[in-house]
Amino acid sequence: MKVDYIALSIPIFFILIAVELVYAFYKKLNYYRINDSIANLSQGIGSQLVGIFLKTITFFGYLYIYEHWRFFSFPNTLFTWLLLFMGVDFFYYWFHRYSHQINALWAAHIVHHQSEEYNLTVALRQSWFQSGFSWIFYLPLAFVGFEPIMFLTVSAFNTLYQFWIHTRAIGNMGPLEWVLNTPSHHRVHHGSNPKYIDKNHAGTLIIWDRLFGTFQKEEEEVVYGITTPLASWNPLWANFHYWVELFNTFKNADGLKEKLSVFFGSPGWFPKSMGGRQYPKEIDMDKYQKYSPTYELKFNAYIFFQFVFSLAIASILLFTASKLSAIQLLSNCVLVILGLTSYGALMEQKNWAKTIENFRLFLWLILPFMFYRDVFFIYLLLGNTALVFFSYIWFKRLFNN
Repeated sequence: MKVDYIALSIPIFFILIAVELVYAFYKKLNYYRINDSIANLSQGIGSQLVGIFLKTITFFGYLYIYEHWRFFSFPNTLFTWLLLFMGVDFFYYWFHRYSHQINALWAAHIVHHQSEEYNLTVALRQSWFQSGFSWIFYLPLAFVGFEPIMFLTVSAFNTLYQFWIHTRAIGNMGPLEWVLNTPSHHRVHHGSNPKYIDKNHAGTLIIWDRLFGTFQKEEEEVVYGITTPLASWNPLWANFHYWVELFNTFKNADGLKEKLSVFFGSPGWFPKSMGGRQYPKEIDMDKYQKYSPTYELKFNAYIFFQFVFSLAIASILLFTASKLSAIQLLSNCVLVILGLTSYGALMEQKNWAKTIENFRLFLWLILPFMFYRDVFFIYLLLGNTALVFFSYIWFKRLFNN
């Protein structure tokens, strides 16, 4: 039986985020901003919802190879689990490394690096579409003969390990720094400082970076984010902006070789007609400013309330997906993502933000009535209706529209 360990760990994630948030507040450390944190968590929600549809496809790819083309069959022993752990971590390193070195892969992975903060919410900031190709890197494990459920379990815990290393609250960990991927090592990985770019690709074990020449010790202060800041809280734009940039470059490239190089070259590669390769520049800390529009407290309260509501609906969808029809699941996922997009647009103060928020509230009002099931469900309908009307009045008063 498949167990979604990542979905089951969501409550633990939020408990640890709360602990880090309290610690940062107590120590008066500027680790968190509400707009950045909501943007990070929105990416995580979207990734999990899109993953509902992608996970089955990717799992059956591994399963098919294991059932039809495997070379061996490993017994269910402790040694097999340890060997599989090393294999998963090794191939994760190469998946992660190539995701930084090939534009078509970086276009998805870039989402994880866009935040200009570094806290536990950044761990949840994941690409919506990366899982559509990352599984390919692990297929050698299927050919060798590692059982699919064992593979899913180990790869899930490899991912879970990486949650806690997204923090500035933990410094150097002494001898463990030589073997494990630690917060210090991973802070380097998230840096946009030229000396830190494309370093420390490890999942659990830092030994792969030390072996293959991509290790960098944390030295100077880390500046987080990407070399050209996203400057947006819109989760849709975050997932597609680099593809837009690539296609614009593709249109201006000459000949097939140059056009292919746009997608298979490394980030920073451009045709000679567009100036050739561009290298990251040193960061002037005196001029550096994070993207952070300011809002009134009452505005933050509305966004936070609506976001928590969307988070609750997304959590319900994750745990009830198998009981819903395809149209129920898809329509509710789209509606949650529409909400996340609306909150981002409101935080950016876009001209069209009010229109999309009104549209979202209207859809939340009518959608449940499309899926009437039983008498109990009528109470949910009434509760949802009351919540939508409350939100609508609040939104109208807030923006006087």
